[in-house]
Amino acid sequence: MTTKLILTHEVSGLGAAGDVVDVKDGYARNFLMPRGLATPWTKGGQRQLDQIRAARGKRAIASLEDAQALKATLESKPVVIAERAGENGRLFGAVASKEVAEGVKSAFDKDIDRRTVEFPAPIRALGEHKATVRLHDDIFANLLIQVVAAKGSAKA
Repeated sequence: MTTKLILTHEVSGLGAAGDVVDVKDGYARNFLMPRGLATPWTKGGQRQLDQIRAARGKRAIASLEDAQALKATLESKPVVIAERAGENGRLFGAVASKEVAEGVKSAFDKDIDRRTVEFPAPIRALGEHKATVRLHDDIFANLLIQVVAAKGSAKA
């Protein structure tokens, strides 16, 4: 059985906010709806969908040229993030997309939505790592993240 839903947030591999999708009942009931990522599709929900699309249009990077320029800026140098780490260089926890967005803000003075940051694998160790930032429908910036030991950790 499938359920028709309206996505309220971007879900990687499924769609963007405002998309109407058909997903399996369990995925809708156990993952998407409890996390507030989707709402059931109704005629009233269609009005909400129109509002989401309007808001997304305002938030989106205005043009392809702006996205290309931001991509060049983000790929120009690594983003340095200080995290607490143990003796062997492993982090206490992992680097989150929120921390990457804050690192971009401090390094480049550019705001990016933390929900557009994707990691190939969780970052749980010191060193260089890669992340992808979706700037536009088909423009992705490959971000180099330099994780260093924060003061007060065993490695510092």
